[in-house]
Amino acid sequence: MPDPNHDAFHFLQTRRSRPAKTLGLPVPDRDTLLPLLTAAARTPDHGKLEPWRFIVVQQAAMPKLANIAQQRGEALGLDAEQIKKGRGQFDQGALAVVVVEVQKPSPKIPPLEQTYSTGAVCLALLNAALAAGWGANWLSGWASHDREFMTQAFDLAPNERIAGIIHIGTETSAPPERPRPDINEMTTWLSD
Repeated sequence: MPDPNHDAFHFLQTRRSRPAKTLGLPVPDRDTLLPLLTAAARTPDHGKLEPWRFIVVQQAAMPKLANIAQQRGEALGLDAEQIKKGRGQFDQGALAVVVVEVQKPSPKIPPLEQTYSTGAVCLALLNAALAAGWGANWLSGWASHDREFMTQAFDLAPNERIAGIIHIGTETSAPPERPRPDINEMTTWLSD
């Protein structure tokens, strides 16, 4: 029988993202954030391509991103509620890590596997922040899928895109538990 890490397993069975709007100050400083990024970078990475990178958005940069989201929403003809939601995570944010997918040419590693690896980095960073005692939430939204926003806000290259924006801060209120999937309903067992 394996030697289980009961604390880690309990954490994974009970982990819960914290709504970004409930995250406050203080936020991790550079020395505190680096180990979280290091943990996230230990994600499965087929072919050791490292098809991702990080952009740390500190509080002073948030208003600029909110304004870019506002301008892009207006240019796209979105309604006022969509624009408010698009800029909201930056209006309310104090620290976020943008996980950028970097598609790299590879004869062995298809683009989809690079996307999977980048998604795993997002979850690993989220879990690292939660395990370290911070509140954290993985957000995206229309702005993070808009090529012009990606270019204006983060100067992303054509082979790059936002996989997720992980907001990290101090939890100000504990979220209630939410319904979880019925594992028996979604699991098929093959025995022969």
